[in-house]
Amino acid sequence: MTQYHDLEWGQPVHDDRLLFEFLILEGAQAGLSWRTILHRRETYRAAFDRFDPEVVARYNGRKIEKLLLDPGIIRNRLKVEGAVKNAKAFLAVQEEFGGFAPFLWRFVDGKPVVNRPKTTKEIPAKSFQSEAMSKELKKRGFTFVGSTICYAFMQAVGMVDDHLASCFRA
Repeated sequence: MTQYHDLEWGQPVHDDRLLFEFLILEGAQAGLSWRTILHRRETYRAAFDRFDPEVVARYNGRKIEKLLLDPGIIRNRLKVEGAVKNAKAFLAVQEEFGGFAPFLWRFVDGKPVVNRPKTTKEIPAKSFQSEAMSKELKKRGFTFVGSTICYAFMQAVGMVDDHLASCFRA
């Protein structure tokens, strides 16, 4: 967790493949701890073809059933099927906007929202930007993209910087 915090969390991401990875992982995390997902990240990468959205979008029933037998991922049918659905919606957004990053970053006017909370209790679970993102993603056919999941996603990919004021990353 420390290495993830120190090297990745809150760092601006503009790479579409990595954005897709975080979108799927945040959806898998719903109802669970991020630690649970982070410890399974390499297994997820292998199971989901390194998070190549073009490959994931072509998953069929047989591949989904195979994934549901993999003890290295969260074997929740809705989450696995949601990853496939999200890959298809992701590709449509890429086509329309010339990339997923340009679509996403417009929710924060192209630059990170920097907060400097003093304590973790001051960190919100959602924001008006995550509400807007959630609404737009759902409209475009994405699933497991509620406002709280979107906010955690925005934190992970550096669209929101919620490092504590006392943190060396601040």
